[in-house]
Parts: sequence; structure tokens; C-alpha cells
Amino acid sequence: MVFPISATYRLQLRGASSGFAFTLSDAEDLLDYLDDLGVSHLYLSPILTAVSGSSHGYDVTNPETVSAELGGPDALNRLAAAARARGMGLIVDVVPNHVGVDKPEQNAWWWDLLRHGRDSEYASFFDIDWTLDESGRIILPVLGSDDDAADLTVDGDVLRLGDLAFPIAPGTETGTGPEVHDRQHYRLVGWRNGVVGYRRFFSITSLAGLRQEDRSVFDASHAEVARWVSARIVDGVRIDHPDGLSDPAGYLVWLRELLGPDAWIVVEKILAVDEALEPTLPVAGTTGYDVLREVGGVFIDPSGEPALTELVESAGVDYGAMPQMLTELKIRAATDTLGSELARLRRSIVATANADDPLLPDAVAALLTHIDVYRSDYQGLAAILPTALAKTEAAQPELGPALQVLAAALAGGEEPAARLQQLCGAVTAKSVEDCLFYRDARLVSLNEVGGEPHRFGVGAAEFHQSAVTRARMWPQAMTTLTTHDTKRGEDVRARIGVLSQVPSLWTEFMARWGNQAPAPDKATGHFLWQNIFGVWPVSGEITDSLRERLHGYAEKAIREAALHTTWNDPDTEFEGAVHRWLDTVLDGPVAGALTELVGQLNPHGASDALGQKLLALTVPGIPDVYQGTELWDDSLVDPDNRREVDYATRRAALNDLQHPKIRVVATALRLRRSRPECFLQGDYVPVLASGDASDHIVAFSRGGKVVVAVTRWTVRLNDTGWGNTVLPLPEGSWTDTLTGAMASGPVSAVELFADLPVILLERNDA
Repeated sequence: MVFPISATYRLQLRGASSGFAFTLSDAEDLLDYLDDLGVSHLYLSPILTAVSGSSHGYDVTNPETVSAELGGPDALNRLAAAARARGMGLIVDVVPNHVGVDKPEQNAWWWDLLRHGRDSEYASFFDIDWTLDESGRIILPVLGSDDDAADLTVDGDVLRLGDLAFPIAPGTETGTGPEVHDRQHYRLVGWRNGVVGYRRFFSITSLAGLRQEDRSVFDASHAEVARWVSARIVDGVRIDHPDGLSDPAGYLVWLRELLGPDAWIVVEKILAVDEALEPTLPVAGTTGYDVLREVGGVFIDPSGEPALTELVESAGVDYGAMPQMLTELKIRAATDTLGSELARLRRSIVATANADDPLLPDAVAALLTHIDVYRSDYQGLAAILPTALAKTEAAQPELGPALQVLAAALAGGEEPAARLQQLCGAVTAKSVEDCLFYRDARLVSLNEVGGEPHRFGVGAAEFHQSAVTRARMWPQAMTTLTTHDTKRGEDVRARIGVLSQVPSLWTEFMARWGNQAPAPDKATGHFLWQNIFGVWPVSGEITDSLRERLHGYAEKAIREAALHTTWNDPDTEFEGAVHRWLDTVLDGPVAGALTELVGQLNPHGASDALGQKLLALTVPGIPDVYQGTELWDDSLVDPDNRREVDYATRRAALNDLQHPKIRVVATALRLRRSRPECFLQGDYVPVLASGDASDHIVAFSRGGKVVVAVTRWTVRLNDTGWGNTVLPLPEGSWTDTLTGAMASGPVSAVELFADLPVILLERNDA
């Protein structure tokens, strides 16, 4: 049987060769703890065979087998059986868009393709541009420079260069390495050429795209996943990056047919702020980045926006010019970072329209700046593309003829349309998530996947309406606060978000310490200061681990921002200056000031962290708890958020339930399990407080039997107090499951929040 899903717990699996192991057997050892916590399903990161040593599993090399490094099929079967014995189940992360090709010898499909070229039985599996090379060879940008090909050597039926290995086509192995290379079905070139002979995952050349639009490819790459579901080993799947596929809607129709009506399917669909999920998709919903924005945003104090804008502009940033910066970043991503993909799209357009225009690449790049979603070919988004075409031509009339060529191609064939949409998603990701979000320093807790930093938080009205809509349309969508891809963990975002309540205090801090410990670049400093504040220990203890983590984060952040240094062309002088500055912060007098500030504001950050956690666990949807976040978590972006989790400490905390966060998590999850009628089918009704401080409460009822209320903006609340604020509880007698306190009728906020800044009431007579 399929066990009802009430809540999931995300586990990041990894083999021992990745640094430390967390395998399927380790997951089995956690079942008793997760069952006690209140989780119904373990949500596993990808478990198919990946590149050896993979720390994440998204570089799958064999979609037909469970990873031996993680324990193989026997370990999966044991885990599933042990879970079912407890009435629990498994959800597995599935990666349909791409496979790992960093080590070709480990990917049998890719190896066969390189050995046999167009004659390979897997030639149709990959999205190869066979026309890019005049001899029809696959261009592989894996060399430091083109000249490195001269150092290739022949080793039997393999070509080698250092750690690189490539197959030799039968009958072509005679001669020197360069001579043999010239006879192969592939051509090795320098990566700086910007030429790639296959569709990649964004700009990552080690991940090659699969052609899931081909039914034979779909069947071969999903046979193992289908077996898991049919054998009741897993109850559902999370689909990684469906927008990268040629036809995500068609893919999901096939997937639903394959897995059956009962499988829980959620998709990593990153929605724009004003974008609704396509209602015709046969899925339960998204993986929850939209909910993450809403839940975190409702704690942001809008009154702090002007002062924080002024502060960041004091660093020489014209914050009003951010939209123009995004436009420029999108154009650069399309024409430079993803130039190979743009060139291939152009060739497809020209071939389909039987026409060309010298401004066609410029027209496509400009068009993408007017599309604010990952892709616009879902039925409900049909108006976006023509509107974007109109805006593009209005802004740049000289692009009109090129846009007509594009329109003719879109009308005349599926390939140009699909490639345009695939490029659109990649451009959005590279320009927004991977660059702009590392530049925008106004309030960095807003710079999250699916977020819109220009919208300074989320109002209560918007929050409630989104929840009502989700209860009606997507009641089993995933809700989350932290994922393996979030830029900062939920508790770090909560603490940084408090700065919206104390902009003058933060301004004073920056005025003093930003001058006494000046960063090499003021704008970069403003960005990094907030992140340092977000993870700074309350104790003030500077451990080697913290130092290493902050240095690693700073390096990644400044390279992603690409203002002074980049991954491809690191500016060692600037990076060295940033590292020296960071050591000055860690070792100088500012460390004491940071500890004092954190001590002052951390109680408010903790309050918001508890509030957002309770909301995420009780609003409409299926909540996911990311590994370790049942206690305070100070993680930054990956790989920081994929560190080893101390489960011994968490087991002890669950036993005594004194830690406020694990008490909130366990109590909410257990209530969800005992009240499925409230949380899986129940309605969502806002409960409105009254009184002078009513705006400091966000509250709602679920299914008429549960009431949730959280406090916000507690800095100001400390000054004003609750006063005459009252929460009118629905009819009946209620017990706070977190504290045991009883309540009924209109209750004063002072009484309700006497022990914790959150309440979770259950009706006694229902």
C-alpha cells in the first residue's frame, strides 16, 4: 500500500569517497528517530549511480542501477522494508534532464556514443549538435587549451591525457595520440573557446542533457524508477529541473502514466513571484520555493526598506538601477556564458524559417530580458511571449526584422521553440540566482531561489491569499524553508531579516565598523557583512570550522557576483584582499562588537525562526524538513548546507523537547499525523487579531480544529508591548499543544504568547 504523506525529511546521501559517508544504511538507522519526530516519509537525494565521489548525486552516470556507493539495491530494499514496518515511506529525487559525463568511462551510454558516434545505439539519447563540427564530430570542451591535444597518448583502445580518458573507435587506434584523436567521433577542444557540441545543464559542461522527448530515452532512463514505484519501494518522486527538458508538460504526462495515479510527484519548478503553476500538470505541486518566499517574507518589516536602501546606496550602489543591471546580466549570460546555446538556437531558427538576420542573436538576447519566468510555453502563460516580443520591438525597433524571423521559426517548427525556452531558463538561472543574488546587498535574506529582493517582504494579506489558493488548487504541494540549493539556511535568513526591524542600528554598526575594518570594495563588504552577521556565533567563539566556512563562502560569493573576480578568471589580488579583510573581522576588535550585536538581536531572530518554521509546517501543503534543521542551523550556500549532521545531539533534544525549535517541529509533525483531516483536506481560514499590536500576529485555522498563530516584528513589540491586542479564537475550548495551556474565546496576546512566540492550538471537543 501507499502510505499517506503528511511530512517529509530530506536526507543528503553520499558515499565514503566524497569525504564522509551517509548511505542508505545510515538512513535506515535514523528511521526510529524520524518516526518519533513525526515524519511520514524519508525524502532521499538522488540514489542512482553517479560519478564516483559525488557529494550530491545529481551527476548520474547510470540511470539503471542504485548507487553501489550508497549501498546498492539491497540497501534500498532494506530501507524501504524497515520504513514500511513503521508505517513510513520513501520519496526519491529523480534527475531526468542530464547525466554526468565528467568521467566518460563511468557513463556507459556516453562512452558508447563517443566510441561509435552516430552509429551508437545511444546516439539519440543525447542532445548532440552534429552540425557544429565540419566533420560531424562531437565537440567536447574539456582541454585547458586546444594545444593540449598534442599531448594525447594511446593506451590500448583508450586515449588519455592526464586523468582524462576517452574511447577509441574500432580500427582507429594506430598512430600517435593526436593522429588517433583526428579519427574519432569527437573532437577535444579548449574550454575557453565557448563551443560545446551538446546541450548542457546550464553552463556546466560535465552534465550532458538527455532527450526525454524521445520515448525510448524516457523508458530507458525511468525503468528503475518505475520499478521502485510498482514494487512499492517508494511512494513518490521529486523531479529535478523539469524546465530544462524539451517538453516538460509532455514529460510529466508520460511520468504520471508510468508511475500511476497514486504516486506523489512534485516538481522543482521555480515560479516567478507573479507566476502560477500550470494547472493542467499532472503533479501534486512544486517543491516549495514559492512558499519559502511567502513564509520568510511575512516576517520582514516593511518600515525598514527606505533606510536599508539608503544604506546600500551609500556604498555607491544605485539600487533603482538593479532592473537595468539584471537586463545586462541576462544579455551577458545569453551571449557569453551560454553563447554556444544561443548560436545553436540561431542555427535552428535559420534552418526552420529559411531566413536569417544579422541581429538575430541580439534580438533573442533582448527578448529574454523581457521574460520574467523560467519558461513561457505552459498553456497558462501563452500571453507572455507575444507580450515580450512587443516590448522588445518597442524598446529596440531596429530588432523588428530579426524578431519576425524568430516568429516565423517559432510558428514553423518545434525545435526552435523548445530551444528558446531551454535557453530562457538557463539565462534566468545564471543571471538571477547565480549572479544578481550575490550583488544585491540591501537585505540578503530576500535573495533566495524563487525570491524577488525588490519586493521588500510579503504582506499578511498576500500571505493569506496565497495559502487559500494553495489549499484549493495544490493541497499536496511541498512546502519548505531550506533545501540543498538555498543560498542561506532558514535560521540564517531569519536572523538577517531582523535587520529590517533595526535599520538604524545596522546603519550605525556599518558606519563605525565598516570604516574601521573597510572591505576592499564597499558594495561587496555590505553584502558579506550581512552574511557574517547571519552566522556569527552567539558565544563569539571563532572556531577553525567557522573561519574555513566563511572564507569558502566569501570566495564563492565574490566569484558568483563576477564584479571583481570570476570562476574562470580569478583575480588573485582582489580575492587575497577579501580574505585578509575577513581575517581582520574575525581576529580584530570588530569581532567583539559583532558578538554584542548578535547577542542583542538573536532572540528576535530566534523568534522569527520559530515562527516561520511553524508556518511552513502548518500552511496548506506537505512540509519538508531539511536535514538538521529541527535544531538551530547556521548553514550558508552549498557545500556548507551539505555538512554532516549531528544526529546524536538531535536524538537527545527530541527526548527531552526542551529546545524550542525541535519542540515546534515535533509537536507540529505529530499533530499533522494525528489530524490528517485538518492538514491534508482541511480548509485554511485567516484568524484576525484586534488591538493596537494586531499587525504583529499572523494567525489562521486549519480544518476548524487547529489554530496557528505566530508573532513578528518583535523588536518594536518589545517597546510597545501587546497592550489591548486580542486573538478571537473560533468557538470551542483549545489547548496549546506546545505548552499545554488552555484557552477559549477572545484571548489576550499577552496570555497566548507568555511562554513562546508561537502557538499551536488543538480544539478539545473535536
